[in-house]
Amino acid sequence: MSKRSVLLLAALLLLIALFSFALGTSYAQEQFGSNWQAQYYNNVNFSGTPLTRVDAAINFNYGAGSPDPSIPADNFAARWTGTQTFATAGTYTFTLVRDEGARVFLDGALIINQTGGGFGSFTVDLFVSAGPHTIVVEYFELTGNAQITFSWRASGTGVATVTFSGPTPTAGPTNTPTITALPPIPPGAISATVIRASVLNVRSAPFLGADVLGRILRGQTYAIVGRNSNATWFLLQLSGYQGWAFGYYLAFNGNEFNAPVVSAAGSGTIVDLNTQAVGITQGGMRLRAQPTTASAQIGRIPWGETIPITGRTADGQWYRTSWFGTVGWVYAPFIRIVEGNLNNVPVVP
Repeated sequence: MSKRSVLLLAALLLLIALFSFALGTSYAQEQFGSNWQAQYYNNVNFSGTPLTRVDAAINFNYGAGSPDPSIPADNFAARWTGTQTFATAGTYTFTLVRDEGARVFLDGALIINQTGGGFGSFTVDLFVSAGPHTIVVEYFELTGNAQITFSWRASGTGVATVTFSGPTPTAGPTNTPTITALPPIPPGAISATVIRASVLNVRSAPFLGADVLGRILRGQTYAIVGRNSNATWFLLQLSGYQGWAFGYYLAFNGNEFNAPVVSAAGSGTIVDLNTQAVGITQGGMRLRAQPTTASAQIGRIPWGETIPITGRTADGQWYRTSWFGTVGWVYAPFIRIVEGNLNNVPVVP
């Protein structure tokens, strides 16, 4: 072997070593957190008494199985809550890999919302201040394989971006939330105090996709001036304006159901209060042209959306609904009725 060949081979080996080191360093920077307070439910609507335990990381591939013998292999949900400490301020890349549907909250703000079903990998780059932050990861499994991994690493890009293994979303308007000052609470008013988030977004409408108007902090208390029809979102009186907050993160001073219903919405679509029945999706739902799984898919309704029920099949297995003007059918076992009486909903032949 010539001297030149030896030098080329040495250079190639050096490049391979440096590349391998870089990969190893990048992998080592990936953080999975610790001491996740886990709740596992034997349904997809997070109801009933959960199985609780502490998980060291959210990094599971159950295959066709489940997290525990007491949890079914299909149609289960999980919620992990953890206070994780970020040593330094900076831009961090959060990565979610899931098979079915999941969403991630950072200090009460929804940062990843992927509930459409199927396998996917998603990332978001966010600036995070140094210190402890509350992270909540929610996951649901319908059928087939079950898998979820959540992690983050310091990216140092300084630019907030969102990427995912699918079509590129259309960019929307940028909002700059501001910290909301505490307004006075009228005597006798029903009020709510932030308890499950360090910082909680308040929005222009009672659904997670609505514009963020401001932020309220853990321990702050505000008067409730209204609620949606199923008492999952609450309209709060802020300083000079009103905004909606998700009830999961609030503690109530008084009976929150006594607040007046000022919106039937829990989603991005208007729901007519005169509809015979209103339901909430318990998973990412396929909207189909006809009440059969063999029918063409004509839309997708995310998890946790409120929809009108305008018709039903005789066997009760399918509901007719409207999603942003498109009329179609959804599978009834994954719809929870929150308003009205199904007996008054007409049977569609």
